[in-house]
This record gives sequence, C-alpha cells and structure tokens, in this order.
Amino acid sequence: MGRRHLATARSNSGKEQVAMFPVMAQEWLSALLVVVVLVASVFCIAVLIFLFSYGYLYLKALLAGAHVGILELIGMRLRGVNPRVIVDSRIIALKAGLAIETRELETHYLAGGHVPNVVRALVAASKADIPLTFNQACAIDLAGRDVLDAVQTSVNPKVIDCPDPTKGRDMVSAVAKDGIQLNAKARVTVRANLERLVGGAKEETIIARVGEGIVTTIGSSETYKAVLENPDLISKRVLAKGLDAGTAFEILSIDIADVDVAQNIGAKLQTDQAEADKRVAQALAERRRAMAAAREQEMLALVAENRAKVVLAEAEVPKAISQALREGNLGIMDYYSLRNIQADTAMRRAIGGQPEEGQPKA
Repeated sequence: MGRRHLATARSNSGKEQVAMFPVMAQEWLSALLVVVVLVASVFCIAVLIFLFSYGYLYLKALLAGAHVGILELIGMRLRGVNPRVIVDSRIIALKAGLAIETRELETHYLAGGHVPNVVRALVAASKADIPLTFNQACAIDLAGRDVLDAVQTSVNPKVIDCPDPTKGRDMVSAVAKDGIQLNAKARVTVRANLERLVGGAKEETIIARVGEGIVTTIGSSETYKAVLENPDLISKRVLAKGLDAGTAFEILSIDIADVDVAQNIGAKLQTDQAEADKRVAQALAERRRAMAAAREQEMLALVAENRAKVVLAEAEVPKAISQALREGNLGIMDYYSLRNIQADTAMRRAIGGQPEEGQPKA
C-alpha cells in the first residue's frame, strides 16, 4: 500500500510540472516581446530623429544641387559645427554661381567667423562686379569688421558728419587771422576700400583729419570774409591733403554744410589783455602809492627827529652863554645885544606870519 501511494504521488507531481512548462514559456515569450517592442520603438525614434535632423538637410542640399553627405553632416555635429548654417550658406553660394567647398565654410565657422554674413557679402560683391575672394572676405570678417556692410558701402557710398553729432559737438570751431571765429560743419562722402579694410583706420580717423583740415584752412585765411565767400576753399584744400591715406575708406567728396560767424575772438583777447594790463598798472600804482606813503612817514619821523635835535641844541645855548659869562668870554652888554636881536627876530616872524623856531608850520 505504501509503495502504491508513493507512486501515485510521484505521477501527480510529474503531471503538474509538465502542465507548468507552457505557462512559463508563455510568460518568457511575453517578456521577450515587450523587450523587442521597446528596442524597436527606441530604434524607430532614433531613426526619426536622425531623419529629421540630417535627412531633411541632406535632401535639401541634394535637391538644390549642393550635395552634402550624411557622414559629413554627422561629422559637422561631432565637431561642434551647425550643419544647418553650412548647408544653407553653401546653397546660397552655389545658387549665386560661387564655388565654395563645404570644408572652407566649416573652417571659417570653427575659426569664429560669421559664415552667412561672408557668403552674403560674396554674393553682393559678385553681383556688383567688385573683386572679392573668399579668403579676403574671411580675413575681413575675422578682423572684426562687418564684411557685408563694407561691400554695401563700396556699392552705395555713405556720408559721415564732421564732427560726429553723437560725440556732443555739432560744429568745428576755428579762428581766422583777423580774429573772427567761424563754426563749420562738413559732410564727407566715403566709399569702403576692401583692399585696405584689414588694418585700415576707421571712421573716427576720417572725422579727425577732416576737422584738422577745416581748422587749418580757416586759420590760414587772412579774413573770415574770404571763407564765407568761398566755402569750397575748405573742401579743395582738405581733399588736396589726401586724408584717406592709411584708412579703410576712399574719400569721394567733402561738402561744407554750414558756416557760421561765432564771435570776435581777437577783440575779446585784446580786451582781456587790456583788462589784464590795467590791473597790472593799478597794482604797480598802488605799490608806488604805498611806497610813497611809507616814505612820507619816514620823512615825517626824520623831521621830528631833527626837530628834537634842534631843541636839544637850543637847550645847550643858555648853558654856553652862562659858561661864557663865567669865563669872561661874553660881557653883559653882549648878552643884552643878543637878547635884543632875538626879540627883534621873533617880532619880525610874528609880523610875517612865520612860526617861531622849533614850532611846526600851521
């Protein structure tokens, strides 16, 4: 009996294990299917992203005749280059008849240049028959200049105000030989010189040189009337100096927009000089007056000192007379004669209105 029960139990467990195999297989298949679906979804998404990022650019370049390979587009992205900028710039260049390689555009982009600006400048120069190579345009762009604006300035000259109103001055002031101050304003028409754009001076140099020429021309004029009668005299003399040497521009014309009479600087300077001379003369006169007053006080002190000496001397006269009387050198009659003479002298002075000796004049 025991063996029979044991065999029955083993057969039942075997049947249960056989029945569990399909269930486990079905679970494994379900899990594998989920993994496959996820991998396929990720792959499809990656393919869509790839096609959206590169396939569109590849197809766009291919249809425009500016073929750019898929691997080139991927390489641009890995090198940190924006493929869209390169593809669009290459299409613009080829449509304009310019043969520019993708490698050259990438090189300029990696150097920090503005590829679309350079391509547009080359297209504008080509249409205007202006000689400009790709290397020149890249050099101008990398030098910090706006190459497109330079080409546009070469085609359409620009006008520069002298002086620059944005700097706070509206007129250039100068003084003619007759002392009259004139205020002048000029407008300079310039055209960009692409050959001297790299290393050439900017607009500020043109403005400074033209302003210097205006001041020199007005200052060398005999009278202000000569400048007012012929304002083009300034333009001719300034143009004759070749002020555009070493600059990135070529001066086409210099036009005097306005000339105004400001003030008589010569008369003002003469007036100021006369006022200064007057103050100096007044200071010298005051100095002499002070010296004279001091000298007068010194003389008064000297007179008082001499008068004191006279008084002292007169005080010695009675002593001398007494001494002469004691020694017998002077008689009594001589003394009375002296007193009579002194009294007569005092009377005469009183009649004449003169003060007595030792007394100051009234």
